Amino acid sequence: MASSSSLQHALKSIEKAYYYEPGKMAEVHAEEGTVKVGQQSLCGKPICLVSGNGNRPLAEAVALLLGIRTHQTDVTQYASGEVNVRINEPVLGASVYIIQSTTGNRVVDVNTALMELLILIRKMRLSNAKQVTVIVPFFAYARQDRRTELRGPISASAVARMIVQMGVDRVTTLDLHSKQIQGFFDNVPLDNLSMSHEFARYIRDQPWFHPEEAVVVSPDAGGVERARTLADILGVGGIVTIVKRRIAAGKVETMQTVGEVRGLSCIIVDDMIDTGGTLVKACELLKELGAARVFACCTHGILTDPCTDRINGCDALEELVVSDSIPQAFHQKNIPKLKVLTIAPLIAAVIDKYMHEQSVSLLFSGALKSK
Repeated sequence: MASSSSLQHALKSIEKAYYYEPGKMAEVHAEEGTVKVGQQSLCGKPICLVSGNGNRPLAEAVALLLGIRTHQTDVTQYASGEVNVRINEPVLGASVYIIQSTTGNRVVDVNTALMELLILIRKMRLSNAKQVTVIVPFFAYARQDRRTELRGPISASAVARMIVQMGVDRVTTLDLHSKQIQGFFDNVPLDNLSMSHEFARYIRDQPWFHPEEAVVVSPDAGGVERARTLADILGVGGIVTIVKRRIAAGKVETMQTVGEVRGLSCIIVDDMIDTGGTLVKACELLKELGAARVFACCTHGILTDPCTDRINGCDALEELVVSDSIPQAFHQKNIPKLKVLTIAPLIAAVIDKYMHEQSVSLLFSGALKSK
């Protein structure tokens, strides 16, 4: 479990996020309305914000924005590695929101984080919570969303079914690898949030950005819709697709572009970056074809070795922007060109919508508001 000092440091760094006023967390900016800091209750309804060890600093930041504190829940492991969950205050009749990225970090591995989530759901349900919502910014096993061999398991479906069986009432995710994963949760409502507006706000503030001199690049055919969404928000007319041929998982043999990039600022957008091999090859290809600059936005920064060396050694890539759906404090120290945008305001705004029984779709509709 993260120490108190490291947690405070993480919260302090969040104040530097680009959409906060300098020196204070004034409000949560959303497309419709704001969430003010310091409110003591939401709609007068009891609410509990619970976190495992998947991304505890993010949960603490969301609580800070909502003006509440995280629930006193101990999530630990026995010497044998078994997960143990103990709640130190009641959740009877409360709306419980569990924030847990199912990802490995310096505290837990990916499978332990998943077990923490499953047991947290069950613990809250057995403790007579009125409603249990799980917010999973990074959904593990999402890339295993289809059958690649005869009788092979669809692991993303298996994980979704486990979450449903624990008794969850609602699931919230961020930029799932593919939309069909939403169908794996049976009849449980699922909101798949998007980083498009967050990326767009940051890109719009860059001195080099001019809509008529930029193109949005999808690193594969499956990401064209994501690229189109970002292009529409930014008012960029050009969309380029990179067609690649894989020889094995994570290994690309050839790549080519569909669309013109010469003399333009290329904005690559993808749902995640793992080892970085594909992204680096894409950046080098775009630069060889005459791109003025290459800028990348990837929602989930897994950044598995040797990704750090690859990104640092890629002169073609100007900047890599990721969210804090996965803790990034360690990677920020080792990758100078890495920029992290916190999703704490987005999650706080969504929880506020849930508590007021309002639609979250307005948070992701329309163009950006003027500065």
